[in-house]
Amino acid sequence: MSTVTFPLLALNRHRMATDGEGVTTLVAGAGCPLHCKWCINKRLLQEGNPQIVTAEELFERVKVDSLYFLASGGGITFGGGEPLLHADFIREFREICPAGWKITVETSLFVPKNYLAAVTDAVDLFIVDCKDMNQDTYSAYTGEDGSVMKENLEFLLQRTDPDRIIVRVPLIPEYNTAQAQESSAGELREMGIKRLDLFEYVKRD
Repeated sequence: MSTVTFPLLALNRHRMATDGEGVTTLVAGAGCPLHCKWCINKRLLQEGNPQIVTAEELFERVKVDSLYFLASGGGITFGGGEPLLHADFIREFREICPAGWKITVETSLFVPKNYLAAVTDAVDLFIVDCKDMNQDTYSAYTGEDGSVMKENLEFLLQRTDPDRIIVRVPLIPEYNTAQAQESSAGELREMGIKRLDLFEYVKRD
């Protein structure tokens, strides 16, 4: 059995049209390098008690929905947290699950480039939350440098079909505007991004 493990916080089965294509199971993992002001998973990430699982153990838990995945073109979506912090695990999981399952990651791309390189050919769909393409806005909202995300997105575009990338561009109350959101979208289109998801954050207490 492999020694590569994943800090599992939650499994959410039978999801449709929110975490990739077809029927998906969201696999949420612990750990995130960003400090987003209105993180929707902040309580889970801070207070969650992860279960440490191997790729084989995770497969045993999610294989029950294999028929749904195969029939709908869905599969497993790794989220969190930042799933690419566990790139070796995702790659190993890809090797043991059926070829017909789609592997999706929901990522900020705020990881070392070698983590991204390790999974580029193991992931079918990247859903990238870019926050904002303006460096000052990105830093104010996440506490980190947005150039890492941008450089990794450029790296990804050089190595995979842009149809395998969806970039989410949020309107973040108190941090950007609709005009800024469209400006980010325009910059992303110029980079070669074809699939954009523009939406508005709903602030929760």
